[in-house]
Amino acid sequence: MLFPGWETFYVILGSSAGALTGLMFVVIALVADFGGSEQQLGAFGTPTVVHFSSVLLVSIIVTAPWPVTLALSLALLACGASGTVYMLVVLHRARRQTDYKPVFEDWMFHAALPIAAYATILLAASALSVRPTPPLFAIGAASVLLVFTGIHNAWDTVTYITVARWERRRAQSGDRISGSGSPSDKRAGDAS
Repeated sequence: MLFPGWETFYVILGSSAGALTGLMFVVIALVADFGGSEQQLGAFGTPTVVHFSSVLLVSIIVTAPWPVTLALSLALLACGASGTVYMLVVLHRARRQTDYKPVFEDWMFHAALPIAAYATILLAASALSVRPTPPLFAIGAASVLLVFTGIHNAWDTVTYITVARWERRRAQSGDRISGSGSPSDKRAGDAS
């Protein structure tokens, strides 16, 4: 390993990202039960799994026994570039979908912060062979940002679905109450 001082950091971060990826399957199951669209999933659900998986991949790349820094840099460059391009696709999907109107917080956590994180990995990887310490901290910070962004996005999805279900139940119970009053209520209304 080229940077043994980072091993524990990436073991913790990578295993956390792997576990959180598994939890996203639960979130996706909730979305499926809720009736979300394929457009919503492509714009808001799948990217969260990609962020967690990217952190797992970065953790694997940094802790792999690379023979030279150039190989490590190239692998991280590919990861950062792929993530940046993917986020541009996600941004396009989010703008194109019509089932949900994103607000500022959505744009920040589902687009701006992930793009910044992947671009940071890309830029830091290009400087890794020159002076490794600052780029390693930048890559670590970008990875942590992706994990926290993913946690926020998963929580946001779950709370959105929960609130929407509550509102749907409230509306249905309101319809039942107003549409099917008791016969004595109807008679009282007819008598007046």
